[in-house]
Amino acid sequence: MDLILAFELMMLVTSACAALMSGWLWWHSRYQRTLAGLAGFGAMMALWCLGHVFVLHDQMQLGRSLLLANPLMPTFFLHFALRFVEQDQVKAPWLSWARRHIGWLYFLTALVVLLSWSLDAGDVLQSSALGQVFVFHSYGFLNLLYTVALGILAHAVLWYGWRYHQGNKKRSIVAMFLAGGWGLLLATPVVFPSFGLDWFPYPMLLLPSYPVLLVYGVVRYQMLAVNALANRALLWLVMSLLLLLLMALVSSVFGQLGMKALASVPGWQLWLYSSLVLLLTAACYRPVAKLAERLIYPGATLDQALINTWRQQLAQCQNWTVLSETAAELLSTALKQKVQVQLPAATAGRVTDGVADARQLHIRCYTQRGQWQVELLGWDDMTPGIRLMAQVFGSLLGSSCELLAQSLQLAEAEKQQLSQQHLVEMGALAASMAHELRNPLNIISMASAGVDAELRGHIQQQLKRADRLISDMLVYSGRLQLQYSQIELEPLLQSLLQQFDWQQVKLELKVPSGLMLKADQHRVQQVFLNLFDNANAFLRNQADATLSVDVTLIGDVIQVRVHNNGPALDISLTTEQLFRPFISKRSGGSGLGLAIVKRIMDAHQGQICFRTDLGWPVSFELLFPKDTPDV
Repeated sequence: MDLILAFELMMLVTSACAALMSGWLWWHSRYQRTLAGLAGFGAMMALWCLGHVFVLHDQMQLGRSLLLANPLMPTFFLHFALRFVEQDQVKAPWLSWARRHIGWLYFLTALVVLLSWSLDAGDVLQSSALGQVFVFHSYGFLNLLYTVALGILAHAVLWYGWRYHQGNKKRSIVAMFLAGGWGLLLATPVVFPSFGLDWFPYPMLLLPSYPVLLVYGVVRYQMLAVNALANRALLWLVMSLLLLLLMALVSSVFGQLGMKALASVPGWQLWLYSSLVLLLTAACYRPVAKLAERLIYPGATLDQALINTWRQQLAQCQNWTVLSETAAELLSTALKQKVQVQLPAATAGRVTDGVADARQLHIRCYTQRGQWQVELLGWDDMTPGIRLMAQVFGSLLGSSCELLAQSLQLAEAEKQQLSQQHLVEMGALAASMAHELRNPLNIISMASAGVDAELRGHIQQQLKRADRLISDMLVYSGRLQLQYSQIELEPLLQSLLQQFDWQQVKLELKVPSGLMLKADQHRVQQVFLNLFDNANAFLRNQADATLSVDVTLIGDVIQVRVHNNGPALDISLTTEQLFRPFISKRSGGSGLGLAIVKRIMDAHQGQICFRTDLGWPVSFELLFPKDTPDV
């Protein structure tokens, strides 16, 4: 083949490769912004190669313009290098400053290109080796020096990042240096004519390999799609070489046998030759495919049987803890190294520090806008094959999380339905018992009228206790029907405090005058009567006893704090346990007082909690919406 034609063909192939990869990188830069600069580099390289083709075809002005736009290539690459390096560990202020002001560098580059176009920077001359070549002269050397300086600066930035990064990022930088050295070796002959050397640029015939190696070196450890393409390309390359080798061997053997051309080969020999080619191809396909897979995806083996096993094992998990432990065991066994799986429901209520250890492999599942998302943490330094396995497993785990969440929601809905039915039955039972118990209690009360005063007093006291227990049972088990009205808190609280015999207890009431609350007055009275009754039971016989009620309006919420300096509650009781029935039971009480308070507060869309951090032994904090809507 004519050398000039070969050169032109290689320039067209290089331009096509660079343009295709530029488009591919630009498409993926939506997800990895770092790739945008590399896409620009590929586009300018495609135009630069076309410039050589235009020169060969007497398109002098267009070819000259494209070749003198050469400084844009290292400018785009420098922009890419700044973004690629300034991540994670590398936070140098000068890198951030350079990336923020990269627009000025583009402006300076554009200025250099415009000056090169308008000034005497280069021309097209006849060449015995290549027909027509572009040579730099005068201001063109400024263009060339500026291009070289930007290339050196870009690789200096990469070298700076290489010193700090580890793992795959460091390997990618090394690959870029090797590809850059290869590209420099191939492209250097383009300047020979400018120094009077009329040589044919043989190295440029291999230039198509430069953009391929450069881009693959960058994304080798970043994108699995690239490795899948490389897997197939390597397979076809090896198979083609083997086929060519076989054809050369057969032709040589035929030549020794005196056969000058395959056209004269008998049919049986052609059949034998074709059969040998097919047999060799079939025999070599599997081992070559396995070799290519091990080179591209080392360290992991993924097949349909393993995926089916994973799916079956994950589907059998009935709760979040079992799912988390099963998933971690399955993936750890497949990879032969420890992997932690974090699910929100499985880690609730306990502290996990897995994400703090960057050396530990994690898979984290979480919900975002109602959809389950899977995030791989600590996998950057793993080989592409291992990351592929983790991504496939993560997809299965996300589906299992969604199915388990739906199953648990359905079970919880059924549980709540049964609970509501149980409450209705309990309410009916409590109402029936109250009616049946009050009749004999009334008879006992009337019968006690004939006994002496002291005994009658004891009987009446026990009858009141029984009647209060019945009333509390009816309130707790029945359905709360709220009748909203506007309540002025200050007179309400004063009247409720006066209903108790406080003896020597000091009372403090701090309520903003005129503060109104929209609520059910009868139920709110029950809340404060229960709290005041509990406080009165513990304070009456205590020296320097104090009950304090502090009311504050905070935005649209009314905050009521009821303090007393009586005996502290059992520290083993949690806030949740304290408001359960029959948990905290004082002498003479029903054990339902605080549970009733909690029910009434929930019905008003309010909150109640027990606090020990307000400077009092016992403090209850109630939060009422100031304007509770009618429901």
